[in-house]
Amino acid sequence: MVDGNSGAVHLLDEFAFNVVGRILAEDDVTTKDDIAAFIWETVEEQEAAQEVLELVSEGLLFSPDLTEVPPRPETVVKALCLNVAHDCNMRCQYCFADTGDFGGQRELMPLEVAKQAVDFIIEASKHRTNCEIDFFGGEPLLNWDVVRETVAYARQREQETGKAFRFTITTNGLGLTPEIADFINENMYNVVLSIDGRKQVNDHMRRTISGNGSVYDIIVPKFQEMKQLRNGRSYYVRGTFTANNLDFAADVAHLNDLGFDEISMEPVVADGGEPYALTEDHLPKILEEYERLAELFLERYNSSQRFNFFHFNVELKKGPCLYKRLSGCGAGFEYLAVAPDGKLYPCHQFVGKDEFSVGSVTEGLVNTALSDKLKDSHVLNKPVCKTCWAKYYCSGGCHANNLFHAGSLTEPYRISCEMEKKRLECAFFIQASLL
Repeated sequence: MVDGNSGAVHLLDEFAFNVVGRILAEDDVTTKDDIAAFIWETVEEQEAAQEVLELVSEGLLFSPDLTEVPPRPETVVKALCLNVAHDCNMRCQYCFADTGDFGGQRELMPLEVAKQAVDFIIEASKHRTNCEIDFFGGEPLLNWDVVRETVAYARQREQETGKAFRFTITTNGLGLTPEIADFINENMYNVVLSIDGRKQVNDHMRRTISGNGSVYDIIVPKFQEMKQLRNGRSYYVRGTFTANNLDFAADVAHLNDLGFDEISMEPVVADGGEPYALTEDHLPKILEEYERLAELFLERYNSSQRFNFFHFNVELKKGPCLYKRLSGCGAGFEYLAVAPDGKLYPCHQFVGKDEFSVGSVTEGLVNTALSDKLKDSHVLNKPVCKTCWAKYYCSGGCHANNLFHAGSLTEPYRISCEMEKKRLECAFFIQASLL
């Protein structure tokens, strides 16, 4: 049983399960006195009811929701997604960035803009010491000299300002060379390697510009070498599943068989008319597949093929505070994306849509109205989320997905919502099974 408001997860024996079930069946049970007034048929249920009352007293079961909407948080930018390349050497069918150009012209970020972005986050991070920059695209390796020089400039500015930078990079791997891999390993806190799983799955959706050859055959050896090079440092392989591979647990298993132990497999988000798009009709199969993936996780947990699955990582002891979990990612006020021309957007999924620009690296964050709107789009202002047990775990879902696919910042995208709840159920099941 999950107590959504407190974040507590309880393992129930048969008697406690019956007690809680009976309490939940009564609509008018709202206080400890109501619970204490129940007449239980057995001694075991009486004892279980007493334990339930103790947990209620401790605020770990049937805990109250927040009664007041918290004030808007201060705008303190802690992370930038630096779109150093609005171009790509691949033409993936499902690319949300319109195969790399984000709906505009194909261009690379000049070094001067990248340096201005570093200066911007130093100023916009205010009292924070730690800052993060994610090199993104398109394909960031197409602008490798700027990536390398930006890291050098940020290291220089660290000495001048007392800030500390962490870098990550997301790459399709086609341009990886031993020299680039060494630099990434030495300078990047995390590296995200894009691959969808089995060869036929990956190469069906992820293609070169010419459409010839196998991307899978090119990148797998490079990714395996990068994984070895990391030697325990943070990395993960990231795939996307579509309507073409609803058996995506098999792709996770395949990636693990290749030697990868940090794996993410994300659902594609696309217009319903696309042949690869996920629809509500696919949900039963998808939810079943997450359960299959949880079973695979447990099967391999105590073996040499143990792996972590990104969406099954739920921190039950040291997670973010309740107020942080209200609004999730902080897009538009804690996290921003930078286009090659220096324009700022709430996140990488808004890039190229000028109506969502919030400023620039030279002007700063000037569209405070949009930032405030994103701050206010938290779970207590989302009618569907307010009564959901999972609201403080998913924080109401992705703003871009909600807006572009459900039509509103305050209306969660149902397909993503149902998948997130199932992933959480699986994560709790795994943790309970490992106790």
